Amino acid sequence: MALPRRPAAPPPARTDVAIIGGGYTGLAAARELARRGTDVTVLERHHLGWGASGRNGGFVLQGYKPEMEELARMVGAPRARHMFQLTLDAMQLLEGLISEEGIDCDFSHCGALTLAAKPDHLSALEQSGRFLREELGYETQLLAREDLGREIGSSRYHGALLDPGGCSLQPAKYVAGLAQAAARAGARLLEDTEVVRVRKTAGGFEVGTRRGVVLAREVLAATNGYTPQALAALRRRVIPIGSYIIATEPLGADMARRLIPRARVLSDTKNLLYYFRLSPDNRMVFGGRASFTPASPRRSAAILGAGMREVFPQLSDAKVEFAWSGKVAYPMDHLPHAGRLGGLYYSMGYCGHGVALATYLGTCMGKVIAGAGEVPDLGGKRFKAIPFFNGFPWFLPLVGGYYRTRDWLS
Repeated sequence: MALPRRPAAPPPARTDVAIIGGGYTGLAAARELARRGTDVTVLERHHLGWGASGRNGGFVLQGYKPEMEELARMVGAPRARHMFQLTLDAMQLLEGLISEEGIDCDFSHCGALTLAAKPDHLSALEQSGRFLREELGYETQLLAREDLGREIGSSRYHGALLDPGGCSLQPAKYVAGLAQAAARAGARLLEDTEVVRVRKTAGGFEVGTRRGVVLAREVLAATNGYTPQALAALRRRVIPIGSYIIATEPLGADMARRLIPRARVLSDTKNLLYYFRLSPDNRMVFGGRASFTPASPRRSAAILGAGMREVFPQLSDAKVEFAWSGKVAYPMDHLPHAGRLGGLYYSMGYCGHGVALATYLGTCMGKVIAGAGEVPDLGGKRFKAIPFFNGFPWFLPLVGGYYRTRDWLS
């Protein structure tokens, strides 16, 4: 879906709050601030939703990148319970916002399946389900291999864990609706306005863009996997990793029902996982880490097409009509971070769980900047700079090779 462009407008000389980045985080924060009477300006380098917000897989899930058992080991069980509830609150806020603002984005309570890629992965899924039930009070359902036929038309997997709370949406439609909601609230949304410099001043910040200078009392960095050199301190704290997606031609209702009978969102247990779902017009939308170096749409489509046909041999003749990519942002601890650094507010590092979390944390940071809330507890860990990293992820091919080896050996 092509997002509508907004009429070009010059940046204001002054604004109460300048938000750098026009994705879910920045637009949710802008909406919240504008609703509270703050003069807020969103500065987007390209068009609103140009980054991961407009071209992700459309999964809306509880939890974080680390499994909850691992998170409990990292931060302790009480804090892990609180953080898990935060993600449920984020999903509730997202759904409420979509309803309140009347955003037509194909939101669906479809349920999510995590598929065991190897036979011994099923026991790990069973353990995860037990932890969710016993420690967090969250119910899931373990499916044996013989039960998968009602969920997926593939013999590739060995069982699954069903999360009935998983949801999906059309990401470009959602970010367009969120932008419209922010504008209705009174936020100033500027596209094609690249920020090239941010300088602290006595009264706040001087934000230099290619179209002029904006003086702001506060600044929120909402750039995630596209953090620019102008925000160098934050850029050193998140690794941008490419995620690649393809979409087939419409498959027809009968074929779609055979492939994913209940129209859930699905992913598998590999380190270099596949994730996939059906679009409302019955295209197979299939994503994964096709490459750890920049890859052309043609090359990524070939890699993901082979993976899709491995999972669904029935699609051997299906035409791939679209291929695209985006960058997800990974901090060292694989957890999101929000707060203040060098006087700037920030929220980023969603590790592929950003649809609900970015909306929620953007809203929270809007309240914080307005003096009406506190930064959420996201584990209490320092947002550490990554050693020997200045924004260019030179080490990703090595990381990719390591995880491919682990997937092969596991």
